[in-house]
Amino acid sequence: MEKAQKKALLYASVAIFFWATIPSAFKLGLRETTPATLLFWANLTSLAVFLGIILFTGKSPLIFRQSGSDLLHSALLGLLSPFGYYLILFEAYSRLPGQVAQPLNMIWPLVLVFLSAVMLGQKISGRSYLALLISFAGIVFVSSQGDLLGFHNTDITGVALAAGSSVIWALFWILHMKDKREEVIRLFSNFFFAFLYITLYLLFTKNRFLPPANAVAAGIYAGFFEMGFTFLLWLKALHLARNTATISNLVYLAPFLSLFFLRHLTGEKIYLTTVIGLVLIIGGIFVQNYSGKKTLRY
Repeated sequence: MEKAQKKALLYASVAIFFWATIPSAFKLGLRETTPATLLFWANLTSLAVFLGIILFTGKSPLIFRQSGSDLLHSALLGLLSPFGYYLILFEAYSRLPGQVAQPLNMIWPLVLVFLSAVMLGQKISGRSYLALLISFAGIVFVSSQGDLLGFHNTDITGVALAAGSSVIWALFWILHMKDKREEVIRLFSNFFFAFLYITLYLLFTKNRFLPPANAVAAGIYAGFFEMGFTFLLWLKALHLARNTATISNLVYLAPFLSLFFLRHLTGEKIYLTTVIGLVLIIGGIFVQNYSGKKTLRY
């Protein structure tokens, strides 16, 4: 295996490890604060990470070379994600076990296919409908929380929020792909506007800026390892890889590793229906990805 591919695998493995810990960080943080306050600290941390990278790499002049249309685009993207996307996702995590919220959020590659058909005029294949059906079966299993016959443990609102967040992420991804600015500049600008949105949201609601220390730590951890540094590490892995499909597919190890961390860090009982549902959801995504099209990247 050549050196570049080994580096790509190393970067990807580190990113996947940290992403696997994120549902536990969300759950631990949300035990002590609200979704909006957790997002404030996560967003602030990510913004600081991107600014630090920009200053370290000497790219700060690029911030001021952005056009008015670039800034308007970032204002829209920042509204979609991280502001809207994570506010909804955190609310889902506050209502659902982490083992339920994460898999439901993972259906975004399938949502992306159907949104692309609507927005970009792309044709939907029969395989895409099969993939959707398989993943929908997985959603049913995961949502049941061990009660497949009665669904007595299911928070329908939480399920709708977790699945609905995937629509926002897919829409964000379509618009994000059209942006030709340097990645770190795009992300910094998006998070700058999102920081303005979440700050105003906290000012006009009953949410606190300063939660207990453990919640602040969870927000900082999420901002660094979910939204900030780890995302750039993943992009670096994809850039170095000779075989991007191999690297891209490694991301599906993260939810299975997440079950381990959720069990041992938050004490969640892992349901068999969660494991079955997760296999079905990822199976549906694989059916879509191997339909002869380019593998979707996280």
